[in-house]
Amino acid sequence: MGAGISSTASENDDCWGSLSLPSKTGLDDVPENCISSLLMSLDPQEICKLARVNKAFHRASSADFLWESKLPPGYKFLVNKVLGEEKLGSMTKKEIYAKLCQPNFFDGGAKEIWLDRCSAQVCLLISPRSLKITGIDDRRYWNYIPTEESRFNSVAYLQQMWWVEVLGELDFEFPKGNYSIYFRLQLGKTSKRLGRRVCNLDQVHGWDIKPVRFQLSTSDGQSSLSQSYLRGPGEWAFYHVGDFAIERPNVSTNIKFSLAQIDCTHTKGGLCIDGAVICPTGSIDKLKQF
Repeated sequence: MGAGISSTASENDDCWGSLSLPSKTGLDDVPENCISSLLMSLDPQEICKLARVNKAFHRASSADFLWESKLPPGYKFLVNKVLGEEKLGSMTKKEIYAKLCQPNFFDGGAKEIWLDRCSAQVCLLISPRSLKITGIDDRRYWNYIPTEESRFNSVAYLQQMWWVEVLGELDFEFPKGNYSIYFRLQLGKTSKRLGRRVCNLDQVHGWDIKPVRFQLSTSDGQSSLSQSYLRGPGEWAFYHVGDFAIERPNVSTNIKFSLAQIDCTHTKGGLCIDGAVICPTGSIDKLKQF
């Protein structure tokens, strides 16, 4: 009887031994499309970190549908502005996203644009050469001076004038969101002397008598009006023009904005204009370090 039991146990051992035990599964076994779908809920910085986990995550992190979900709905308009329509079909969506998140000049170098990495909203710099400045062609009043302190390598400088008015206008397809417009201004003309920054304030006058008026209007009826004295001679400052909201993406919106000091009872001078900034509302502090 004992021999029978021993024989049966031996047969059972042989039976189980003939079956291969299931191998352990790992992250490499997860289908790439599943990984890509999971990554869609993360922000771009997190996606790039997880791309280093293994080869499957690296490949999944490059999926077109994943990066298209991070691009704004009207990204093709931005690609045409920055790269040209012919580039659209030859680049992956990840390459397009990476390119649009970098500062890109367009409109003959008169404007610069990039996407905010967190919100995918547009940040836009507009050079003084893209603005309509009263009297800009008369060297008695205005001239362009070179400087390393501008993204456009030069600023408009006012020597002296009675009537100061700067107008900006833009037709653009903005992604959905809330945006703010600022002028970047400085009282005084800076230069380098023996490697040090020096600001000449000799021509600064007239700005403490009356405030500057800032105005904004859009083609869909939004508007704002504010006033502010120019401050801090020798320091670049962002002056808030107004805010606007984009509810309908993929639709061109006309934006008009201005600054004016047209009180002709006194002259004004010594003003540098580096242009205008359009950025997501609340993000101007990031641009101050840009």
